[in-house]
Amino acid sequence: MHTVIIGVGGVGGYFGGKISYSGQKVTLVARGKHLEAIIQNGLQVRSIDGDFVTRPFLATNTIDEVEKADLILICTKSWQVPEAAALIKPILKDETIVIPLQNGADNAEKLLSVLDAKHVLGGLCKIYSKIEAPGVISHFGHPPEVVFGETDKSITDRLQKVKEVFDKAGFSNVISKDIYVDIWSKFMFIATVSGLGALTRATIGEMYENPRIKKILEQTATEIYEVGKAKGVALPKDLVNSIMFFIGKQPYDSTASTQRDIIEGRASELDNLNGFIVKEGKKLGIPTPANTFVYSCLQPMEVKARK
Repeated sequence: MHTVIIGVGGVGGYFGGKISYSGQKVTLVARGKHLEAIIQNGLQVRSIDGDFVTRPFLATNTIDEVEKADLILICTKSWQVPEAAALIKPILKDETIVIPLQNGADNAEKLLSVLDAKHVLGGLCKIYSKIEAPGVISHFGHPPEVVFGETDKSITDRLQKVKEVFDKAGFSNVISKDIYVDIWSKFMFIATVSGLGALTRATIGEMYENPRIKKILEQTATEIYEVGKAKGVALPKDLVNSIMFFIGKQPYDSTASTQRDIIEGRASELDNLNGFIVKEGKKLGIPTPANTFVYSCLQPMEVKARK
């Protein structure tokens, strides 16, 4: 199996690095000084589970140099998914599988707007990771895991082929029985802590222990639940309570990637998280005051970062 990683940040760098380190054929599509460092020194991963260095089959910034792929992991930011989908068209075979792993609730739909449905699986990952320096990935929290599945809930042979790649790489992975439930569950967590974290400049632990902020976290999650249910996702009744419990169990000093992007003045996934809920709430006639407040307060920073 030839696995191609599009976007070699914290997510693509870690999971792509693990697949490569296990001896499998991996191509990394990266850019800039990060790519130069990978070519020169290999991809270095500093992990709470153990450091390693791997030299992939190929590291490049040019899709024309990439051999046809069996599996493609899209690890860009959410707003870049349609562009990434168009980019990979030349390396698709009839049976190539494409899985998006970034934050957001509608990444599979973004792929489906560009690619034939036969290529697309839904997916998500759970990890705290980032680029520490050019060519260096830092995994600093959460047991790494990938969850993936067919968008129609079917169980197919190709799911097992993907699982074999991930199993050999040595990280936890799960074939989902309802990938949209899993996507929206992760989305509820990440959208809830990201926007409010950026607004308060507080860690997840600091927000959770503050009674007033904790109440806003719960309101934000509840609005996401209502929007998800209205869109037909079979979310369990106790999901908000489960997510709040999960937030409370996170490392006290942890922060979300979108929160860090906003604070550091970079373009972020704000529009794909709280902004997405505001937009969908308007379409569906569902009030989203907490998400609207968070999104509206942060939007000027996002506009500035994108300039």
